[in-house]
Amino acid sequence: MADIYKSPAGQEAIAALYRRVLARWPVPHEELVVATRHGDTFVVASGDMHAPPIVLFHGSGTNSGAWIRDVAEWSRSHRVYAVDLIGEPGFSATSRLPLASDLHAAWLDDVWDRLGLETASIVGVSLGGWLGLDYAVRRPRRVASLSLLSPSGIGRQHQLALLKVSLWRLCGGWGLRKSMQLVAGRTAPLPPQLQDALLTVFRNFKPRMERIPMRSDAELAALPMPLQVVLGADDALIDAADTRARLQRCVPQLQLTYLDHAGHILPSQARNVADFLAGVGTSERPVSGIARALSEV
Repeated sequence: MADIYKSPAGQEAIAALYRRVLARWPVPHEELVVATRHGDTFVVASGDMHAPPIVLFHGSGTNSGAWIRDVAEWSRSHRVYAVDLIGEPGFSATSRLPLASDLHAAWLDDVWDRLGLETASIVGVSLGGWLGLDYAVRRPRRVASLSLLSPSGIGRQHQLALLKVSLWRLCGGWGLRKSMQLVAGRTAPLPPQLQDALLTVFRNFKPRMERIPMRSDAELAALPMPLQVVLGADDALIDAADTRARLQRCVPQLQLTYLDHAGHILPSQARNVADFLAGVGTSERPVSGIARALSEV
């Protein structure tokens, strides 16, 4: 049994749910596995192989299925690689690396190399936003631009809310629904299909309990690439106002969207991100020999 799952049956329940999501992927795609020093990494690739590349990082407790409502928009103009983060409930290795280290950057070096990328734009949400920012700080030449949605690691975390979420998740279905509502930051219930999917995941998966490392002012100020950040003012997990203030103070090339009445789970930002990417103007392309480095599943 993988340690990140509560049981083999629970792991299979999450995998079956994910396979159903992938069957509904809205554009033609390839399902790829790339070998890395920290285990196999699952990637959903969409769009023209010769278009500018973007790499997607989902949040904690999810997988690349989180991008199903956005990928069609981005695939029109880009080669899109949705990466299942290792140690999360997708099809990548269950390796869970410490966040306060350079190990994730080394893992992503392997992902970039296997995909044939010299540089790529990154879109990341929540923990995926932290990961994208970490890679941009450590490997700035490999990141053409950053689009971060509700990113961790910049503003203060709401520790009381995180404690509530952790405790409610111990209280069965009722507690899980309460925690999801808090994270969503909405008064209206989440769509039933989304609720059911999240219940399946968090009944069977052990989420990270590790504190998210914070980036310094100097690291933020040194970012050379265009940076887009989208925040929900009512985010229950991160202090959106503190995140905004730090970014505005440190990052001159910032494009910021601050959404009133939005929580940690944002409304779709597909068009907003597409507009930002259109202005990046990266000329990099994946290498033509990509198929030799990948094995389809």
